[in-house]
Amino acid sequence: MGKNLLGVDFGTTALKACLFDQAGNLLASESAQYQLITKGEFIEFDADEFFNVFISTVNKITDKFKVDALAVDTQGETMIVLDKDGKPLMNAIIWLDNRATEQAKRMEEKFGIEKIYNLTGQAEIPAGYPAPKIEWLKDNAPDIFNKADKFLLLEDYILYRLTGKFASSRSLYSSSLLMNVHTGEYIPEMLSYLGITENQLPTLKESGEVVGEYNGITVVTSALDQIAGATGAGVVKEGIMSETTGTALAVCALTEKFPPYFEGLKVSVYYVRKGVYCLLMWAPTAGAVLEWFKKNFCENLSLKEIDDLASEVSEGCEGLIALPHLCGTVMPENQPNAKGVFFGVELKHTRAHFARAIMESVAYMIREYVEFMGISLDEIRSMGGGAKSKLWCSIKSGLLKKKIITLKQNETACLGSAIFAGVGIGQFESPIQASEKIVAIDKTYQVQNDAYESVYADYKEKEKKLMEIFK
Repeated sequence: MGKNLLGVDFGTTALKACLFDQAGNLLASESAQYQLITKGEFIEFDADEFFNVFISTVNKITDKFKVDALAVDTQGETMIVLDKDGKPLMNAIIWLDNRATEQAKRMEEKFGIEKIYNLTGQAEIPAGYPAPKIEWLKDNAPDIFNKADKFLLLEDYILYRLTGKFASSRSLYSSSLLMNVHTGEYIPEMLSYLGITENQLPTLKESGEVVGEYNGITVVTSALDQIAGATGAGVVKEGIMSETTGTALAVCALTEKFPPYFEGLKVSVYYVRKGVYCLLMWAPTAGAVLEWFKKNFCENLSLKEIDDLASEVSEGCEGLIALPHLCGTVMPENQPNAKGVFFGVELKHTRAHFARAIMESVAYMIREYVEFMGISLDEIRSMGGGAKSKLWCSIKSGLLKKKIITLKQNETACLGSAIFAGVGIGQFESPIQASEKIVAIDKTYQVQNDAYESVYADYKEKEKKLMEIFK
């Protein structure tokens, strides 16, 4: 008899829970939103409230449906500190929190980026990562640090509240700076530097391992939200990449070869399973640029109408080039001072040209990322709001010279977590087998268009010159 699998995706300000049957059909979904507490560089949320939001949302599904197993993927790096009684000692420190900037710099001076990368797969040491946060507590809140019995991330905390056990997925700890990305075990040198022990951290498990039980439901480890999303999109082996054009842009690809370090490396490498890594690159703005353009210049048009307008414009927008860096750039060059630009504006250009230029600029970023990662691809799975646009998918296919595939299920992170839940209870042999069985393709775009080669070269030239101005 088939099982009902609950996948929960815990984002930065919203939670989504989806129940699937063993064939991947969506049976029910619920969601909730919450507002973070922001005070300057301090960004927090009540830890107990995290669980309250989780359980109240999940109960809306379990009250109506039988659930056999669940798994929850979460935002990375958000940290929760517990005392010896398992109670939070303070608000959760959200991944966006930058209070530990000084500690991050100190850590870089101590270890060096090359060593950090070779150990953890992380190409930088942001202030929002757990290791610098732990050191910040030691420096600035010694009363909390000394009382801390457990330093957890959000998935660990939810699993603890459900089962009473301290466990987490290795992929989530990829960006903690506490785990060796090759072995999936904690780094003794880093723990010693921070003054903590393994006993203060959860037991690390593979994605899809059983942790315990909650009200008759088997509770299973999931993954970092981006990796859960990639899994739910069918990105479970080499040759397939996902790109998510939502508010931001995220690109994920799997590889069995750990990329060697080089000066200026900006690709972070995440643990998926032993010997398999996920390369992750992202940009803070993508679909947000088109939303900004709509709000300010096409407020009476729907996105579909803007799409139709842009489709009447030829490749390259008759010389109009957009740089979509409205919130600076992160990869492959970290340049927070970068700005959005429309270059080459002439009297002939209309709002249709501007709309298409924005779409093309996001496709250019994706191609830049693929080239920077140096990976071989057969196809790209497209997700997010951008996947709804036939024009945008066609532009990406023509520019990247790859097959672009959209999916019938939009909630890929929830589906990825449900897949892990199914693996945990033996419903599926592996995420690969599950993906081949239940990830359903919607549309396929395969566009041959050599016109983009000269257009892309022009974009790269203009971007290089403009980025020099922003420095």
